[in-house]
Amino acid sequence: MSGASPLWPDDEAASPVDEAECELRDVLMTPAQHQCRLDKALAELVPEFSRSYLQQLLAHGAVSINGQPATKPAHKVRVGDRVVVQMRPTQQSQAFKPESLPLDVVYEDEHLLVINKQAGMVVHPAPGNWSGTLLNALLGRDAQAHMVPRAGIVHRLDKDTSGLMVVARSRSTMDALVAKIAAREVSRQYLALAWGEWHGAPARSVQAPIGRDPRNRLRMAVVDLQQHPGKPARTDFECLAGNEQVCLVRCTLHTGRTHQIRVHMASLRHPLVADALYGGAAAGPLQRQALHAFRLAFAHPVTGQALDFHAPLPQDMAQALDFWALQYNAR
Repeated sequence: MSGASPLWPDDEAASPVDEAECELRDVLMTPAQHQCRLDKALAELVPEFSRSYLQQLLAHGAVSINGQPATKPAHKVRVGDRVVVQMRPTQQSQAFKPESLPLDVVYEDEHLLVINKQAGMVVHPAPGNWSGTLLNALLGRDAQAHMVPRAGIVHRLDKDTSGLMVVARSRSTMDALVAKIAAREVSRQYLALAWGEWHGAPARSVQAPIGRDPRNRLRMAVVDLQQHPGKPARTDFECLAGNEQVCLVRCTLHTGRTHQIRVHMASLRHPLVADALYGGAAAGPLQRQALHAFRLAFAHPVTGQALDFHAPLPQDMAQALDFWALQYNAR
């Protein structure tokens, strides 16, 4: 990399140094920091940055004590020590930039918009995806989005889930939408193509708490709340079509836990097609989890008008239905 520092695997990883963009922070150790670890003392005196990020600055020679380089986080500081920190811009701080990216807008007024997110688009910048996100696209599309936290994003879809999302265009609308979602006044329905033949009644409801999988921290799982942390979750399912190999299921969320539909379907032994994280193999035209947010309905938070939106199946899921000879009536 010809001398450039590698990208650091941290939520606030520092970018390669451009000294013109760096701020020098000069802090004096007080009696409260005497004999504290250097990284802990810095976290107290420079609270807008995480301790892990400050440790990265130490490792990369961006900190000095009394004019001498300091690289050890465990170094004990003394009252009166003068510490200078080169506050390098973080990837996270640079992520919230406008980008000209295509968006499928299905509804828009002065208060909100509804988009049909394409599979593969990340909603919010995060490690590994600091650009090209829905947030970047919203900032690039509407200058007003800069005035709203998270550019008005009030709920999320996984990167490989397609479908409808509502976005606020003002802080008051955002607060109202967040309250509606918390009060379960926003109806969200999905179509999922899952492995396995559906048995029993077409409709069933799953009420099972979801938390971090204790055996794999990258996954979520149905958990026993007496043994593991988690939150209650409920999803209603209705099988619309199927055969001996797969089933097409309509999913209605009553709560909004991370990976909720994917986890609940896997718990029914119906992992989604191409959802490798939860045991679903890819097949046919589908190389991403077969999940599409096809319906979004709510009362407009300002006008009170009843809004009800539908998004057609994306091409890969429609092709998958043809592949397995399944019929779906969008009505």
